[in-house]
Amino acid sequence: MHKIIRVDMTGKTVRVEDVPEKYRYLGGRALTSQIIYDEVPPTCDPLGPYNKIVIAPGILTGSAAPSSGRVSVGGKSPLTGGIKESNAGSPTSQKLGRLQIKAIIVEGQAEDGLYLLKVNKDDAELLPADELKGKRTREIKKALFEKYGDKVGFMTTGVAGDYKMSMAGICFSDSEGRASRYAGRGGLAAVLGSKGLKAMVVDDTDAPGVEIQDKELFKQGQRKLVDALRNQSVTKPGGSLNSFGTAVLVNLLNEAGGDPTRNFRSGEFEQANDTSGETLAETIEKRGGGTMGHTCHPGCIIQCSNIYPDEDGVEFTSCMEYESIWSLGANCGIGSLDSIAKLVDLCNEIGLDTIETGVTLGVAMDIGIIPFGDAEGAIRLMDEIRQGTPLGRILGNGAWFTGKAYGHTRVPVVKRQGMPAYEPRAVKGIGVTYITSPQGADHTAGYTVSPEILAVGGEVDPLTPEGKIELSRYFQALTAYIDSSGYCLFIIFPVVEIPSGMEGMVETVNAVLGTDWTLDEVSRRGMETLRVEWEFNQKAGFTKADDRPPDFMREEKLPPHNQVFDVSDEELDLIWKEFCG
Repeated sequence: MHKIIRVDMTGKTVRVEDVPEKYRYLGGRALTSQIIYDEVPPTCDPLGPYNKIVIAPGILTGSAAPSSGRVSVGGKSPLTGGIKESNAGSPTSQKLGRLQIKAIIVEGQAEDGLYLLKVNKDDAELLPADELKGKRTREIKKALFEKYGDKVGFMTTGVAGDYKMSMAGICFSDSEGRASRYAGRGGLAAVLGSKGLKAMVVDDTDAPGVEIQDKELFKQGQRKLVDALRNQSVTKPGGSLNSFGTAVLVNLLNEAGGDPTRNFRSGEFEQANDTSGETLAETIEKRGGGTMGHTCHPGCIIQCSNIYPDEDGVEFTSCMEYESIWSLGANCGIGSLDSIAKLVDLCNEIGLDTIETGVTLGVAMDIGIIPFGDAEGAIRLMDEIRQGTPLGRILGNGAWFTGKAYGHTRVPVVKRQGMPAYEPRAVKGIGVTYITSPQGADHTAGYTVSPEILAVGGEVDPLTPEGKIELSRYFQALTAYIDSSGYCLFIIFPVVEIPSGMEGMVETVNAVLGTDWTLDEVSRRGMETLRVEWEFNQKAGFTKADDRPPDFMREEKLPPHNQVFDVSDEELDLIWKEFCG
């Protein structure tokens, strides 16, 4: 029997509720967005008492479905001011799934200190956790393992969450217990900080496991998806993601002129190869003490993560993702993997979203606080954030806030959220996703890079504006469905290219839920999640003006292709026409 755990931080109570029929077929993002829509006043202060945080494993999370260990965290974002879902891959989410916990809803605010939520098969309880305040996430991990054992999964916020900074991310444990997997985007750790929930530990000992209504159908769908993943060029064993991690995209985007450099002033970085996935893999192999082909959670067969060693061959940090390498590298004019690794590790330890942090540092460099390429200066600014100094508080609230504080308008954000590592003027489908997604600028909301750069499912010219509205809408709907299933976004590669991959995805979901959804349901159900998110934002006060690129991207030609973002406002307004009439 599935259940919802409701945590009232004001009254310090935890109660178990039955799952309403309305939520029966929802999981992950679809569930977090629906609960936020149903229970959170859209105009409330994100850091006030009326906002809520919802933690929900996907429909398949905790099962034997391949690469299905995702967890969604939802709330009203203090960064964007709208609805937000951020997700991560972690054993913690798999433990929640095996405990048959549909969602955890955190509401109210504690005014007498910090608390930890302890969850197991018998109950859930709030425990005092003031001793964790101000600690680095590695220290928190150590304290939790010493007290609860190293078999638990955990979630925590860093000092950035304690400060309620708008770029604070929520940290989950990885497959070996590192504090390194982040639901980073949107500042949702600040909401947890406002509520006083510092951490959660999950013990799935003797858990009942994920209920599967049709075991034969599940095995059939599982086989289809595993086969598709193992035969698609990007996701197969020894393929680009497994061999070079997500950083395989560094050289690909640079060659396409879409690698945002020095606060989006160019699409090419002269030191791109020095920070590429190929160089990353070579460095790890040469030094020892690290690995490519690492997993963020058990059961992942894509294995695109990594562990990066220092110069002495001692494990240093995890994980050097493409987005992190780009944001703290090319976007800041920093071309040293070791310098980038230090900045990634500081983000992990402080509890920051690496994307928003890198975009913010790029804006700070554009302003002239420190020069582009100044890695030591960037590290000093990170320490300002860690200490919560006045400058650190400004930077910790993100790129948009930093630009406002300094009167600087050349800031690459949409809905106040920093743009990720694909230049909208050179990869225009992903630009449409950044601009129109209810989530703010977020590449994972509709990954059109798949056909635009990688030619998966058919080659699409990234430089032309034609057809990009339809392309982005399709990928946004598909992504919303995947985010709800608990599957990793990267199953999108075989799903759009290999018909049996799509079939396997749908069949495994049907097998768990006892439904008979067709392939057509994927788009319809994804669009329903998008509609819920869009309507919440409208009620929160969003208008068409929020679905616009920064002015400079309309005007400045981006080298080397000398392109501007030329998908018109009229076309952008058509993407959700069925919602708004």
